[in-house]
Amino acid sequence: QMEDPIQLKEEGNKYFQASDYEKAVQSYTQAIKLNKDKALQAVLYRNRAACFLKKEEYAKAASDASRAIDINASDIKALYRRSQALEKLGKLDQAFKDAQKCATIEPRNKNFQETLRRLGANIQEKVNAGGALRIQFSTDMRVQKMFEILLDENSEKEKREKAANNLIVLGREEAGAERIFQNNGVSLLLQLIETKNAELILAAVRTLSGMCTGHKARATAILHYLGIDNICMWMSVDNEEISLAVCNLLQTITDCLLGQGPEEHHGKEEAVVLDTKKDLRMITMRLLDMLVSKKVSGQGRDRALNLLNKNIPRKDLKDHDNSRTIFVIDNGLKKILKVVGQIPEMPDCLPLTENTQLTASVLLNKLYDDLRCDPERDNYRVICEEYIKSKIDPQNMDKTLHAIQMVSGVLQGPFDLGNKLLGMKGVMEMMVALCGSEREIDQLVAVEALIHASTKLSRATFIISNGVTLLKEIYKKTKNEKIKIRALVGLCKLGSAGGTDYGLRQFAEGSTEKLARQCRKWLCNTSIDARTRKWAVEGLAYLTLDADVKDDFVEDEPALQAMFELAKTSDKTILYSVASALVNCTNSYDTKELLPELVQLAKFSKQHVPEEHPKDKKDFVVKRVKRLLKAGVVSALACMVKADSAILTDQSKELVARVFLALCEDPRDRGTIVAQGGGKALIPLAVEGTEVGKIKASHALAKIAAVSNPDMAFPGERVYEVVRPLVSLLNTERDGLQNYEALLGLTNFSGRSDKLRMKIVKERALPDIENYMFENHDQLRQAATECMCNLVVNKEVTRWASPTWLRARLVVLLCGEEDEKVQVAAAGALAMLTAAQKKLCSKMTEVTTQWLEILQRLCLHDNMEVQHRGLVIAFNLISADKELAKKLVETELLEILTYLGKQEDDPKKQHIINVARDCLTRCMDYGLIKPLSRA
Repeated sequence: QMEDPIQLKEEGNKYFQASDYEKAVQSYTQAIKLNKDKALQAVLYRNRAACFLKKEEYAKAASDASRAIDINASDIKALYRRSQALEKLGKLDQAFKDAQKCATIEPRNKNFQETLRRLGANIQEKVNAGGALRIQFSTDMRVQKMFEILLDENSEKEKREKAANNLIVLGREEAGAERIFQNNGVSLLLQLIETKNAELILAAVRTLSGMCTGHKARATAILHYLGIDNICMWMSVDNEEISLAVCNLLQTITDCLLGQGPEEHHGKEEAVVLDTKKDLRMITMRLLDMLVSKKVSGQGRDRALNLLNKNIPRKDLKDHDNSRTIFVIDNGLKKILKVVGQIPEMPDCLPLTENTQLTASVLLNKLYDDLRCDPERDNYRVICEEYIKSKIDPQNMDKTLHAIQMVSGVLQGPFDLGNKLLGMKGVMEMMVALCGSEREIDQLVAVEALIHASTKLSRATFIISNGVTLLKEIYKKTKNEKIKIRALVGLCKLGSAGGTDYGLRQFAEGSTEKLARQCRKWLCNTSIDARTRKWAVEGLAYLTLDADVKDDFVEDEPALQAMFELAKTSDKTILYSVASALVNCTNSYDTKELLPELVQLAKFSKQHVPEEHPKDKKDFVVKRVKRLLKAGVVSALACMVKADSAILTDQSKELVARVFLALCEDPRDRGTIVAQGGGKALIPLAVEGTEVGKIKASHALAKIAAVSNPDMAFPGERVYEVVRPLVSLLNTERDGLQNYEALLGLTNFSGRSDKLRMKIVKERALPDIENYMFENHDQLRQAATECMCNLVVNKEVTRWASPTWLRARLVVLLCGEEDEKVQVAAAGALAMLTAAQKKLCSKMTEVTTQWLEILQRLCLHDNMEVQHRGLVIAFNLISADKELAKKLVETELLEILTYLGKQEDDPKKQHIINVARDCLTRCMDYGLIKPLSRA
């Protein structure tokens, strides 16, 4: 097979010319998969659209043409092909718009003009009543024909696919959805689902989703007709695509019942559907039943948990109604606990995926956080305690294991509650005792529970006293990799939590490198399940505190890629561990700077002074950062940021922000970070999370904004979201570097558009920028002045500068600064202010006695940019008032203007000569000087 996209395109063209459209589609499709060039990609999509037009697959033709247009909005061939496809799909108004664009680009093209006339006539016909009836009849006939093709087992596969796609498209349109609904369509769609043909089931479910969107009455009717039991049964199947499609259908119905999603008004539908609470409770009960049913697949259980996670807790804690959460706790908390208490290695385990139990822990956490008062939380705790107590049986070790696993699951959810459960009589002792069991399953569950329990120092102290020796023995003796890796992580975690060397240096012959190599080996071993490999990441999160370990780790490409791949999973522990390991590798944690005097004092008193490891010095850190960037760390971080807030905690967000800031240190790397989605990922980190995390993310955004084209780094409306984080860094509590880089970013933004300048003004940045113009630090003063120079173009800023002439005085004085960059910026600001405000021109002579000396120095400056701006200021003063012009003519400024104006034309400084001549001309118009003859 060919692997060159250009050759495949040429092959597709030959097949198209030979009318072999199927083979042409195959060639173009293969080329699309291999191609990386955007321009060629547009050509391939529009060519494939032409094939689909010939094959009468109009929905696909419209889709491919749209993809080509997304790449090149003025692709006339793609626009025309989409217009043809939309016309065939009955979307005359959209087809007309595309034909209009074509006619605008090529107004003399007769074909486009004819298409516009035809479409216009058709649309006009559709508007009148008779036309509307005919279109409705035509739609009914199309719907009937589609169902006939889909339900006929003898229909050709190609025709069935085409009919299925057209039905989905029709179901998403209000008019089409209503015609399907009114013509017994729901019954026919149910027949399609009962065929047990995966493609037909997907087409039917997706059509139903389109019909339910934004229409409460229709969604309720469809829910009752299909039955919630049937919907849950379809969602339970072991087919990921079908399970997900049914989950989306149920979510769409739930959105309608809750009054969420797209708002559409459909006459008197509210009079038909008065109360949805009964339906919502029925859905909730069936989802809870799914959690403990053995007939439900692991994917189906995940879908049920995801729906509960999304729809039960309040979206806004200001809303006092948490009745849905209370209902789930009273009727389903034990069912959720049963899921977290499952042990995959035991034969009676429910079907699970790798994410099921963690998703259940997330649900436990969300429900607990949604409670409003202590009595509600006490009720939650009592239900958990009673259920766990009922499972603890010294005579039945399997039941007791499930109880310990439940505690472990709760510790991964509402941790404070989990900590209280650990205080139940005999729970901690049972964990330690199970570690000494001969059964591997006992060791596996107990070690994992101990790890989660040891996060709190008080618990870790108990385990250090009672369980460390057991963990060491387990690690050394067991041959089960799953147990071995957990024991290692447990020892690492205890060493960190207890502030001792228990888990690390005194273990495995004192070699942290040896332990890290073992963790990397486990991490890269894809034959080990992901649930076990995540423990390797957690181990590395502790071991990379060692400088030798982190240096070796970043050089291990397979281990890095394996970690990045795991970071895409919805696992709170993995995300935190990955972020921790990356913080260690980039040295982006906070360090205390030791004062030289204190170091000398400590040495004198023979105290131990910790020395920086050679591999923690700047050169090594920079190399590690470069290595991580090359390995694709930005894409992994961007993927992590998209995780649900219950999974990516505020602490994890702070760690990710720290890593981003370290990656942005070198300006040469910032383009790569933007290209891989870093700019987009930083915005939510700058507005949500811990205070430290938000500052770090804002600083990283400032670094990017200072040197990048805002249109490229933050395309569309996203750039306006960046302004607030940058303004927050102007706070005097932030350090000088953060202030400076924020000012650079705002300067860059304020030079782009007036809309951006207005956004900066609305965020109340002007007083802070003004304050930094008084700053003693040269670079801060320069950056603030440059920023103000760009901002004064905006009328609001000009008005802001006018009421108090002290601000104008500051700008004038800054024009006299020795720092050339400050002069350039200040002179630019003053030139724009004097052009916009005539009053300022006369006031300028009063703000300081040095105004004339400063102006003359500007007009004679060696830097042509400063000189030009000085002459523009002089021109503005002369133009503003004849008396002011007379005052200037009586000074040495006239000689300066005359000298400059009489110079021979010179392309390099013609703009300076022209402004000087304009000044003299204006003085002549006033009659203050006589015409001069150039020498």
